[in-house]
Amino acid sequence: MVIPERMTMTRVVMLGLLVLLPMTGSAQRFLTLDSCRAMALRNNKQIGIAKMQQEVSANLRQSARTKYLPHISAEGGYVWTSREASLLNDEQKKGLRNLGTTVATGLAGGLGAFTSQLPEAVQMKLAQDMSQFAGVLNQSGAGLVNALRTDTRNLFAGAVTVTQPVYMGGAITAANKIAEINETMAANSLEMKRQGTLYGIDQAYWQVVSLRHKEKLAESYVALVKKLKSDVQKMIDQGVATKGDGLSVGVRVNEAEMALTQVSDGLALSKMLLCQLCGLPVDEEIILADEENKEILMEHEQMAAAAPSYAIHNRPELKVLQNTVDLSKEATHLLKAGNLPQVLLTGGYTMSNPNVLNGFEKKFGGFFNVGVLVRVPIWNWGDVKYKVRAAKGATVMANMELEEARELIELQVNQSNFKVKEAQKKLEMAQSNVAHADENLRMANLAFKEGTASYTTVMEAQTAWQLAQTQKIDAEIGMKLSQIDLQKALGTLQ
Repeated sequence: MVIPERMTMTRVVMLGLLVLLPMTGSAQRFLTLDSCRAMALRNNKQIGIAKMQQEVSANLRQSARTKYLPHISAEGGYVWTSREASLLNDEQKKGLRNLGTTVATGLAGGLGAFTSQLPEAVQMKLAQDMSQFAGVLNQSGAGLVNALRTDTRNLFAGAVTVTQPVYMGGAITAANKIAEINETMAANSLEMKRQGTLYGIDQAYWQVVSLRHKEKLAESYVALVKKLKSDVQKMIDQGVATKGDGLSVGVRVNEAEMALTQVSDGLALSKMLLCQLCGLPVDEEIILADEENKEILMEHEQMAAAAPSYAIHNRPELKVLQNTVDLSKEATHLLKAGNLPQVLLTGGYTMSNPNVLNGFEKKFGGFFNVGVLVRVPIWNWGDVKYKVRAAKGATVMANMELEEARELIELQVNQSNFKVKEAQKKLEMAQSNVAHADENLRMANLAFKEGTASYTTVMEAQTAWQLAQTQKIDAEIGMKLSQIDLQKALGTLQ
């Protein structure tokens, strides 16, 4: 069976379309509000910095805890000197080396009269013995001189020391509390930047949705005025309308197309901003989940008024300021420790070469030691006192800033409550106006078709319809944004 050529070409075209359709769809990224938030949180540099700061604070807290534990250190060194230390002077060294000769000479002088009366053989034997005795004493004296030599020109020394703080005036406790507060402050700062990022991404997201609905409205309005222009042109052809009427309607068409162009440009720029916040290329094509919905609010959303006291316990800004107050208080305790005594236990092992533990020996020798070190400040010209006063002043200022922030946040919550109520009223009025505008436009078109109304009446109805639809879009977006503002003011933006 032969397949016709036309059928073959049709199948080729269909296969080509099936191949191209997935490629066309993949060029656009579909995004929901949650996916935009997730990407913004992943790509925001300030959040990354805050997370790193939190990690730094955690490591510093671990470091502060080690101050409670004993610390072990080892030290070693070598020193060369051009001269060695000597316990004997030159005269003493010379005397010890000639000790035997000096003693023999003294004995010979004292026994000279006695030995002269002895036989010559005995005198010779006695002189020989005295010479041997002098030699032995000289050798012993020289040995003593050599034994007392220090040889400190090459000195090796080392020590292993253990230090355990016992009481440091509360400085270690204050330092640990400061480290814990810093870690908590880093977590609160991260939460503050997280909520700020979510607030910014929500604003950008609903701005895009608003402009997309306004673009669709502008397209519908352009279609309406073009339809009116076509009807007026038919009336001109039939001689029941003038060219001036056609020009008036044409001007309205141009204005509608210009408005459409402006909205489309604004939508493109808003999508670029949203892509930048999400960490996407600014020229990437995106479609938002809410921009193609017929209604921005799928159901009438309302939010009950919230008490300002609720924000006091949730706003990360207030928590950061409270952390600042706590930090200044602990800094005061840390400074006060400078006026209190400090007690440390020490112990270790010390060795040196040469050592003097068993005379002077040219080998390593050492000993263990245990001690208590006490440091008591006596006079510092009021240095610590002035620092403590300054720290207390900083605490007072931090408390004042915290109270001011609470007052401003309370005002902000009240303002957000009013904005939510106002947005709800505007939305109800806008929905009512849309219903009236739809009916007015329907009746104007019907009257124009029946010839009982002019084209100007239709244009006025179209303008009123466009304005009502625009106000409805603004009211719906205003409702969304007012809810976001209230959540941000309460510190519950998730």
